[in-house]
Amino acid sequence: MSEWLVLSLAMAAACAVVLAIVFFNQRRIGEDDDPNETPDVIEYMTMMIGVIYAIVLGLAIAGVWEGRGAAQEYVRQEAQALHEISVRSEVYPPAVRGRIRADVDAYVTYVVDTEWREMADHGNLSDHSAQLLERIRRDVTDYEPQTDHEGQAYQPLVDQVGAVDDARNARGQSAGATMPGVVWFGLIAGALVTVGLIFTLQIRRSFRELLLAGLFSALIAFLLFLIWDFDAPFGRGVAATAEPFFAQFPHLGLKD
Repeated sequence: MSEWLVLSLAMAAACAVVLAIVFFNQRRIGEDDDPNETPDVIEYMTMMIGVIYAIVLGLAIAGVWEGRGAAQEYVRQEAQALHEISVRSEVYPPAVRGRIRADVDAYVTYVVDTEWREMADHGNLSDHSAQLLERIRRDVTDYEPQTDHEGQAYQPLVDQVGAVDDARNARGQSAGATMPGVVWFGLIAGALVTVGLIFTLQIRRSFRELLLAGLFSALIAFLLFLIWDFDAPFGRGVAATAEPFFAQFPHLGLKD
């Protein structure tokens, strides 16, 4: 099922629940009920709880968005380091250079075509990509430079391999969901409390009040969905992309 369809259903369900409660609640209120009797303290508490929950939602959205941005940066660093390895191997003999570039291309192709789905589905890296990276490391470190020019390129190549390894590990650590379960409990409980408090203000069945109640509940549902969607940087709708690999290795004909 599409994530946007899930969002639409969640927002519609939130609106339906709130409006249904309003409808049935109004049926049991007597004609002598006065909506102006709502105590001032209830209005104050409703406002303060709404403000506090809005701050919590804002912090949660900022946190998961920052996590997504960091995940995208790890991908960029990994792609850039691999590109540097491929380019800087130009000073090596054709056989060595060809082996390094072939292994780099094999690693990039596997990450984009196979490991990306592994991260999206299971939130972790595969062992095969580690093996492919180890082949690149062996290609670089096992070769003994024959000239001063090759010797000057050797250590930077080794450093770039280390940069790939570091970026890959960081990408793996950011692949899964980052929001703890207790935070989700607080967000959902806060949403129920915040939406529920609108009934303490003796809401009526006028079109204006029903519209505002429905829009408010739909907004809460949308913001919770947004947090959930950003929480897995590689696995959901608004996810980090493999675009840096596409940009650095256009000759591979990779497809998203």
